Amino acid sequence: MSESDSLSALPGPEPLARRAHGSGDSWVQGPNGAKYWGAFGAAGLLVVHRQTGVLLQHRAEWSHFGGTWGLPGGARHESESAAQAAIREAEEEAGVPGNELALRFESVLDLGWWSYTTVVADAPALFAPVVGDAESLELRWVGFDQVGALPLHPGFATRWPSLLGDLEVHPRLIVDVANVIGSRPDGWWRDRAAATERFVRSLDAAVHGGIPAALLGATHDVWWPTVTAVIEGQARSMAASPSVIEVVRAPRDGDTSILEVAASAVSRAEGPVTVVTADRELARRVVSAGARVIAPGELLRVLDALT
Repeated sequence: MSESDSLSALPGPEPLARRAHGSGDSWVQGPNGAKYWGAFGAAGLLVVHRQTGVLLQHRAEWSHFGGTWGLPGGARHESESAAQAAIREAEEEAGVPGNELALRFESVLDLGWWSYTTVVADAPALFAPVVGDAESLELRWVGFDQVGALPLHPGFATRWPSLLGDLEVHPRLIVDVANVIGSRPDGWWRDRAAATERFVRSLDAAVHGGIPAALLGATHDVWWPTVTAVIEGQARSMAASPSVIEVVRAPRDGDTSILEVAASAVSRAEGPVTVVTADRELARRVVSAGARVIAPGELLRVLDALT
């Protein structure tokens, strides 16, 4: 018996119970007459364990496309993000330990009047899923190469190849903090350390909610990348201790540290490496090392929108 077999789904206290409806639990009808579940859209969670595979739900026969395999998920509540909805639904339906997951990326099907978001997250440790309600016939860890052999929900079947292709992708964002702060004349020069701390806090807060894929040169829609903020000079005395991003306090000049971080990330070939700077010489050097460069204004517009 494999480890994944020993972690097959366990029944919850009332596995056949139907959950009470939430604020978004209703059908919506599009201009072509098609009906979709979720007044505020819907979301599903693709939980990935690197050595085992992905967690899939065998859908109850009475449900939409019953009998097929897909993702635990459901309707979003009002004012709920896609990630919050996907994790909540997966906790309720499959006993997924949401607080232990590492969010990776989101892929959105947007019809204009309704959307479905696939949220991809890594599970650092294997866990036994729990059938939490009547929406599941079974929950199972399925090997990456075995997913296609199952009768899949049509929507998931369409998206699975593109999702599978990016499960090993890890975008990296490296920020030349002094250069970015210096691009906006807001009085930063009066206290460089305080200005740096404000910026690092705003960047950390934004990363919690995910970064647009276009900013990172990545596919899909939103990513939770590895973000490195490089600070130098007087700014190294800033006191912020971010919870998501990493901070490199350059021992000498910031350019040298940025180039070192970028070259190291490129050498691992895990995904696109993006450096945020307007310094032309630094930009030339990091591009030569294999990274891409975006202007500070592109990042600042994203931060303004997200924070």
